[in-house]
Amino acid sequence: MPAPLDPVIAQIIPLLPLRDPATMTPQSARDSLRALAAARAAVPPPPVDAVHDIKVKGGAGPLDARVYRAGSGPAPTVVFFHGGGWVAGDLDTHDRQARNLAIETGAVVVSVDYRRPPEVRFPGAFEDAFAAASDVFNRVAEFGGDARRLGVAGDSAGGNLAATTAIACRDAGIKLAAQLLVYPVTDAVGFYADARENARFPSRAENAEGYFLSRAVMEWFAGHYLAEVNHATDWRVSPLRATSLAGLAPAVVTTAWFDPLRDEGAAYAKALEMAGVRVKHHEGAGLIHGYFGIGDASEVARMEAQRARADFSALLARGV
Repeated sequence: MPAPLDPVIAQIIPLLPLRDPATMTPQSARDSLRALAAARAAVPPPPVDAVHDIKVKGGAGPLDARVYRAGSGPAPTVVFFHGGGWVAGDLDTHDRQARNLAIETGAVVVSVDYRRPPEVRFPGAFEDAFAAASDVFNRVAEFGGDARRLGVAGDSAGGNLAATTAIACRDAGIKLAAQLLVYPVTDAVGFYADARENARFPSRAENAEGYFLSRAVMEWFAGHYLAEVNHATDWRVSPLRATSLAGLAPAVVTTAWFDPLRDEGAAYAKALEMAGVRVKHHEGAGLIHGYFGIGDASEVARMEAQRARADFSALLARGV
């Protein structure tokens, strides 16, 4: 039997945003995530040695980015992509996640503010993610300074961008030491509304509603990101559909048991392993989508996130 839902998280779920696609708009989704982050302003953020804002190259021009350093001297460099269903989320909503990543891995973390739909639809976010990663890697001396210890990371839609960027890096000859995919979107075919596609992943029915992220909200997100049905079959949206996953960077994949995305994340971890990629999969027993952001409240969430970051740190330390 799986672990029951963490009782602390059960109390938090009613307070979380992004739960009503019938009334949600892109602006309200963005505002609600910002408000959630602002509500924690009285809690000091995890301390790092330095934080500063920079510009990185995007698919159609410069992008805002934020650099976090938790030490000095040569270090790994990690490009981080925030979650928010491609539509919402920004540098501020995921500031604490980026800080924890820097602290627990010793890496210089570059958090990227990619373009979002509906203003810019697919492939805008992917093109920004890959362009930003390529730019950071080409400028690695300005960041961690060690070209053998480069990584990508992201949560939810950001996990999707990290996964697809890792594929693009492989194809471009950019050597990554590791990828951290936190409850990632890996197969959007059917826009989460097609019964046959949904049946491939039982968690979409088991966790369709009641656990913060719902299948209906995923349908809303996919509908905003993707302008055409066939876009979902593109590996740049659905990395599980990529022709080959061989030769990708070692991966840490986290899922959450009470998450509609659980089974597609697990399927991606298995597919990577079948392709000969070193993989560590954290199943997230008792947890929900978004648990990396609620570690201050839930000890279960904090410890699981720390275990995943520790595995990612070990991969970065090995280098390529």
